[in-house]
Amino acid sequence: MKMRKILWGLFSVLSLGVLAQSQDNVIDEVVWVVGDEAILKSDVENARIEALQEGQRWEGDPYCVIPEQLAIQKLFLHQAAIDSVEVSDADVFQRVDQDINFAILNVGSKEKLEEYVGMSLSQYRERRFDMTRDREKVSTVQRNLVKDIKVTPAQVRRYFKEVPEDSVPFVPTRVECQIITRDPQIPLEEIDRVKDELRSYTERVNNGSTQFSTLALLYSEDKESAKMGGEMGFQPRSAFVPEFANAAFNLTDPNAISKVVETEFGFHIIQLIEKRGDMVNCRHILRKPRVTMEALQQCINDLDSITAEINKELYTFDECVSVVSYDKDTRNNYGLLFDKNSGTSKFEMKDLPPEVARAVAGLNVGDISKPFIMVNNKGKEVVAIVKLKSRVNGHRATMADDYQELQDVLVEKLSQEKIEKWIREKQQTTYIHINDEWKNCEFQYPGWIK
Repeated sequence: MKMRKILWGLFSVLSLGVLAQSQDNVIDEVVWVVGDEAILKSDVENARIEALQEGQRWEGDPYCVIPEQLAIQKLFLHQAAIDSVEVSDADVFQRVDQDINFAILNVGSKEKLEEYVGMSLSQYRERRFDMTRDREKVSTVQRNLVKDIKVTPAQVRRYFKEVPEDSVPFVPTRVECQIITRDPQIPLEEIDRVKDELRSYTERVNNGSTQFSTLALLYSEDKESAKMGGEMGFQPRSAFVPEFANAAFNLTDPNAISKVVETEFGFHIIQLIEKRGDMVNCRHILRKPRVTMEALQQCINDLDSITAEINKELYTFDECVSVVSYDKDTRNNYGLLFDKNSGTSKFEMKDLPPEVARAVAGLNVGDISKPFIMVNNKGKEVVAIVKLKSRVNGHRATMADDYQELQDVLVEKLSQEKIEKWIREKQQTTYIHINDEWKNCEFQYPGWIK
């Protein structure tokens, strides 16, 4: 919604301001005061310069848009102080490390990021901590403001009866799919080869001939962490699969390396960097056993046979899932693919794994695809067949078929209106001063100037 976009724009401003601090050559002055909080010219200028470098453009004059967004944030933070809003340091550290890892991926390395921001990574992390904590407090205040907004079916029906037809949401084509997967058999010799390879890396690190981070960069098959020398950033135990978590949290000495650990992703060795409360920062190297074409072909033959038996009505697809499918995420759900983020089994085609989308594109409801090779969400090659369970073609939302979508639209609209009303009321009860040369603006909320 519009308000959410504005606030996320604000968070980008804050982040960019942190990144640009080392480039600040501005003669500083206070340009706005909101309550007892000042907005400096350097705050605005740093954000503007960094946005230009990142290719961003402001909708309007940046010297009007940026300070207004910063002022909105200060209104929310003032309310957070009144409400005694607190956020978990552990959650903030986790978010900071996620953001820093993303930044490192963008610029290429830790060293490049440190050069870019003009400070060490530890200093940068400390600066980001306060900004991220403020962002979380603002989000908490927003959620508290709108948490009681609920609508009845009658309200939804009345609202969409009155809006123009072209304002009714368009629901894209969505499909439901069931899947059966088979994992190719890996010979014990190949597993031993991978384990020996990882043990040789451990030996090279322990004898001082090679850094763990160098080996991770060269050989780890976890491509994202490999770019950072295998480092994963501070994470809680729940962020890892159990086997990995147990090994990582059992390490006690910095730079200690685990034994070879097997998980559903492959085989790992893990090096401890630092523990911080219930969080751990470690490096790892992931290696996956190689899959032969012969093993994949055997899975294809198996699934061809299973499809033939289903087509002969000897078994149903649902019955076969629980017996022959290797996919533990769907095996107990009749093979139904489920989006954990959206909480639905109905996917837009673009949100399906690409191999699945291609397989179901030409199917009719009830059809089963031919076997195909795909990379699963663990990064492993498997062979699969899919059944198209249902398809709803794209259409304008209706109360009968798409009540949830219509309800969400109305709740979002009412939430936006409530937040905007809150901002306008807060403007009237908060001391605000803007330097004369910064007043000549078309603000989204004119109440800044009284």
